Amino acid sequence: MEQAILLLHLALVIFLIVLVLLQRSEGGALGMGGGGGGVVTGRGAATALQKFTWYLAAGFLTTSLILNVIAQSDRQGGSVLDRISVEEALPGVGSDSDGDSGVLDGLTPPTIGGGDDGLPSVPAE
Repeated sequence: MEQAILLLHLALVIFLIVLVLLQRSEGGALGMGGGGGGVVTGRGAATALQKFTWYLAAGFLTTSLILNVIAQSDRQGGSVLDRISVEEALPGVGSDSDGDSGVLDGLTPPTIGGGDDGLPSVPAE
């Protein structure tokens, strides 16, 4: 059902874009200037193309709301991060069979001093 509504939604989007691009400009950018008649005014006679555009816009809004309701009903509670365990997110982190983490095996701890600064070499804690 969701896929059928999604296909209808996409078809409405394509037809709506085409119809808006086919219509004549009313003049002026962002509603500035232009003539006295328009789609919103009471004096402008709506053509069949304008009426069909309004119907498609209403259908687009309706299918958008329906798809939103469907998506919310399919949503599982909680965060995505709650569903991921540490072992899946970071391979190699976790306990091995001998109880060690295995992450720091073979590494030596850094030392403080022992360089050109004249301090004695002491392992860091």
